[in-house]
Amino acid sequence: MNLRGCGTALVTPFKRDGSLDEPALRALVAWQLDSGVDFLVPCGTTGETPTLSHDEWLRVIDITIATAAGRVPIVAGATSNSTREAIEKAKTISARKGVDAILTASPYYNKPTQEGQYQHFKAIAEAVDKPLILYNVPGRTGANIEPATLGRLSQVKNIAAVKEASGNISQIAEVFDAVPENFLVFSGDDAITLPVVALGGVGIISVASNEIPREMAELTRAALANDWTKARRLQRKYLALMQANFIESNPLPVKAVLAMMGKIEEVYRLPLLPMKKETRARLETIATAAGLLRSTSAAS
Repeated sequence: MNLRGCGTALVTPFKRDGSLDEPALRALVAWQLDSGVDFLVPCGTTGETPTLSHDEWLRVIDITIATAAGRVPIVAGATSNSTREAIEKAKTISARKGVDAILTASPYYNKPTQEGQYQHFKAIAEAVDKPLILYNVPGRTGANIEPATLGRLSQVKNIAAVKEASGNISQIAEVFDAVPENFLVFSGDDAITLPVVALGGVGIISVASNEIPREMAELTRAALANDWTKARRLQRKYLALMQANFIESNPLPVKAVLAMMGKIEEVYRLPLLPMKKETRARLETIATAAGLLRSTSAAS
């Protein structure tokens, strides 16, 4: 799979009545493309996918495909804690023209063993003909894909990559020893993109690129080109924003900033609620310092 660089884990815009905001989604995707992101990831965690109906999930993916019009690869999210359902979702989007790869996370809530995770991902991979990017995010799923398990999974046909969001640099370093050189490792955390690339990673599946697509794409390309001076400069400039995107549960902060920027309405679906007033004020200060807002911005 020839995939590298900065991919945006897209937010899902909603209208005030809670329905999908299709024009805002199209505009967001178009802005991402114009800003030079390398690929797009609809219907991941940042897209509030657990709150989407089956039809909405497919609609978000289809809009992304249509708007991208082949300009960049599309990595569509398909996760379930039921292996049977995860297979059906993966088969559905694998058949979609325009989907280049599938992002699928560890089963959440079930807390499977390492062998359980191996069998889960293996079953999905054997059911589809598109490459899988595994998503290791134990802080959300309660299940960590250990490096040895990932090494076994890297030998399964169609399992081509991992989005590593464990936040554990030592573990990520072990991953590179456990998998073959052609297995792709993406950072799942903006703030550690540079060390992951330095270890051998091929890019980032990014939250911050919703807000700063051009800058995150440039940061990632600089690191991949060994231009560490430029990469570090961009890292220092935007680190506070990267960290602020998680001062409350993702995607609350990133959607709040996009709303401050006039890109989307600030609407979430339960169980997510708008940010606390004091946290939002901190976020606005950081976004203003990063140059995303005018100092006179009056976000409520």
